[in-house]
Amino acid sequence: MTAGFNVGAERPARPTIAQLREVTQPPNVRSRAAAEHWVAHAYLRDISPYLTRILLRAGFSANGVTWLMIIAAAAAAVVTGWPTLVGAILVVILVQLQMLFDCCDGEVARWRLTSSPVGVYLDRVGHYTAECGIAVALGVRATGQFQISGVWISAGLLLGLLVALNKVENDLVHVARHYAGLPQMPDADEVRAPRGGLLRTGRRLARLIPFHRVFHSVELSILVLLAALVDLFVGGMATKVLLAALVVAACLTLIGHLIAVLSSSRQR
Repeated sequence: MTAGFNVGAERPARPTIAQLREVTQPPNVRSRAAAEHWVAHAYLRDISPYLTRILLRAGFSANGVTWLMIIAAAAAAVVTGWPTLVGAILVVILVQLQMLFDCCDGEVARWRLTSSPVGVYLDRVGHYTAECGIAVALGVRATGQFQISGVWISAGLLLGLLVALNKVENDLVHVARHYAGLPQMPDADEVRAPRGGLLRTGRRLARLIPFHRVFHSVELSILVLLAALVDLFVGGMATKVLLAALVVAACLTLIGHLIAVLSSSRQR
């Protein structure tokens, strides 16, 4: 922290890392329950101000950085369909880059005071591109080559649809609240927790085995890499097993997520 730095004053053209942290990483950002992924808490927020400073000096707008995030997300989806170990390693790297840009676009917006609905919209596009795209491309990877149809191609398409629907369930909470004239929902665990005792217990059990979290691009990329390593010994079978397991888990997650939304305080 820079002693005496006025966060409301005109921003310096060449900020220090301490100034960037003070302005772009306030406590309400670092403590968000859902918007901050564990990789951001673990290390990306420690790295992001250095890249944010470079992006600011290069003249990038917040939306420009979000477009870089979307490009990294799309590239991660494309290389997922490359059925080699190199392809799997590139997926992990590109997803980490996607998440780093995801940290930086908000930091650039907070530094430049340019937050906007367009930025939120583009951010959603980036995450949908990564998570749904990797899921669909996993079908190509399981097939071993690109083709128009096939069992595993269909499984990948189904997984992509289920991942999209699961994300839509989250976004529809905000849509429903807006149309009902309710204020924006706080990003806090107590709001997301089911009101019923039995459902609360189920939610705690789900946290012990958080299979519902594997559909984020970070976890998906790691699973793709692990399956690729096993495939070196089993000739591609690990990726097929992974895809089948993800389809089953996505079905369970979709149903459980719907019950959790309807039983929580998110619509009240």
